[in-house]
Amino acid sequence: MNLDHARFAAFLSARLCHDIVSPAATMSLSLEMLDSPGSAEEKEQSERMLREGAHGVTATLQFLRYAFGSMGLQAGTADVHQFKKLTDDYLRFQKPSIDWDLGAPELSFAEARLIMNLVMVCLTATVRGGIIHVNVREDNGQKTLTLTCKGDRLKLKEDVVKALKGDEPDHGWRPENIQPLFAKLTCDSLGGTLHARQMADGTVVFMATGLKPQG
Repeated sequence: MNLDHARFAAFLSARLCHDIVSPAATMSLSLEMLDSPGSAEEKEQSERMLREGAHGVTATLQFLRYAFGSMGLQAGTADVHQFKKLTDDYLRFQKPSIDWDLGAPELSFAEARLIMNLVMVCLTATVRGGIIHVNVREDNGQKTLTLTCKGDRLKLKEDVVKALKGDEPDHGWRPENIQPLFAKLTCDSLGGTLHARQMADGTVVFMATGLKPQG
């Protein structure tokens, strides 16, 4: 990874801020509309938009706090219900939906964090919507995470493929392609390997294999 730590931090910070801009902009617009003359129906619509924006900001911040903050660095076993709910709430404001199949009895905080980051990687392939199927299996003490994206006009971007390998994309590192690199570093910390592939039917699959027990 030929990227110095300061630029990596700057690009990642810009990427996370971008996620918050959309719901925050909805709130700002709603407040402007509430302060402007208008009918009761328009005011009611503005209040609905304000609530939606507030929920979007809250869901996004809570998700990012786990996926990128110190919470995902804790030792021990993650609360599966909690990290699933955070992910479900976050995706409520994105295009695709999600389906869970967690076959492993337990997940560490780091493994949960990796799943959340791979969900974000899936968003790069499902810009027009679709469904993300999350599968977790454990064999001989090592876990495999498989996230399968299904939908119309899915696309596995070359920038994403390169970033998941730790290789610099053709047009350089940018906030738009830095998050898959963070997912790769998270997977590396678990002793695993990331794979990305688009199948003949258009399905896009992201896998993390060989994840070793922690602690």
